[in-house]
Amino acid sequence: MQKFIVTGGVPLRGEVRIAGAKNAVLKMMAAAVLTDDRCVLRNVPRISDVQILRGAMTDIGFSVSPLEDGALEITAAGADWLFVPLEAAMKMRSSFILLGPLLSRFGRVIISNPGGDRIGRRPVDLHVDAMRALGAEIEYKNGYYFAQAPGGLRGARISFPYVTVMGTENAMLAGTLARGTTVIENAAQEPEVDDLVAMLRAMGAKIERTAPHRLEIEGVDRLHGVEHRVLGDRLEAGTFAMAAAVTGGEITVRGVDPTHLAAFTDLLTGMGISTETFAEDGGGLRVRGGDGIRPADVETQPYPGFATDLQAPLAVLMTQAHGISTIHETIYEDRLDYTMELVKMGAVIEVLDERHARIAGPTALHGREVEIADLRAGATLILAALAADETSVISGVEHVDRGYEAIESKLVALGAQITRIDA
Repeated sequence: MQKFIVTGGVPLRGEVRIAGAKNAVLKMMAAAVLTDDRCVLRNVPRISDVQILRGAMTDIGFSVSPLEDGALEITAAGADWLFVPLEAAMKMRSSFILLGPLLSRFGRVIISNPGGDRIGRRPVDLHVDAMRALGAEIEYKNGYYFAQAPGGLRGARISFPYVTVMGTENAMLAGTLARGTTVIENAAQEPEVDDLVAMLRAMGAKIERTAPHRLEIEGVDRLHGVEHRVLGDRLEAGTFAMAAAVTGGEITVRGVDPTHLAAFTDLLTGMGISTETFAEDGGGLRVRGGDGIRPADVETQPYPGFATDLQAPLAVLMTQAHGISTIHETIYEDRLDYTMELVKMGAVIEVLDERHARIAGPTALHGREVEIADLRAGATLILAALAADETSVISGVEHVDRGYEAIESKLVALGAQITRIDA
């Protein structure tokens, strides 16, 4: 077990380069299962979730090897064991993304009901229903889904009752090798989904986004290998942007398409935070903190709305705004648990119910011992500690390592006083 020791009160300044997107690379690793050719992914983030999925894929019998430049080489020539165990699923919900490609390519799989962060139920029923619509036979018993498609998958119309990002991706991966046409209605529009579409099309898949929330897939007999660069992580970029805002510093964030952060930067501007976007060098933004932060009312929405994964970090900035801010979390229930830790640090937060919170500011934050419960809450508590006076001790570091590459090293380069210790 490890902890962060953070002494706050230092304005952060400098430049930071953003890693590849966690929410894209895991799905691209799964996409490589759809061919027996060599696939190479570049701009792969060095995060524990990649290592967990790499281990699960290796156990199945695929070759997943890091290259010298940090890229990942995947060859799924054959499967020895079409089984995704409980250990992988408990650590990372995204292991369930292997359902679609394994069914599509090999016709069967046994996969555990997934775990992951404790931020609500996040059922996988929609994934399972999509596979059944494509012709799969799936039985659930003893915590595992036993799935098979003895005659292969068949194209179908899949209409999700609400937007599900990983559900869209699982259905899309399954549909690429299915016979006939698959139409996905109410499909997610996130940039990570479109980056996965770009990779699959480069592999020979026939996929078109024919409307903002519709994907049409014409199944093909086989896909070929590809080299693909993972897009920059807009959620990591948003976290560092808020680090500048809450500490009163100035940070240039590089390696991310700023158009993917439009709802976020619009909100910052409305709160009186100076933001400037640019397209050169892979894109990015500059953020400058200052006095007189204005309150805001935010409602999370699927892309292109305000991202749920930036809701918790935003709460720290709201504690420094002059007035009452509100949060309405529409995507996941129970995603406000982090507020209890912020209150320990001096924040004035009233949780109205599992989806609504009211935050008063400005309030001074103080160093305390706090515990990270999930990935985005981890970023939130680090931001709070950077904005606080005194020193904070943050446990549960392993959650942050799931999605942020070397976060303490990047923060130290910006002037933060943060160290990792063994507890």
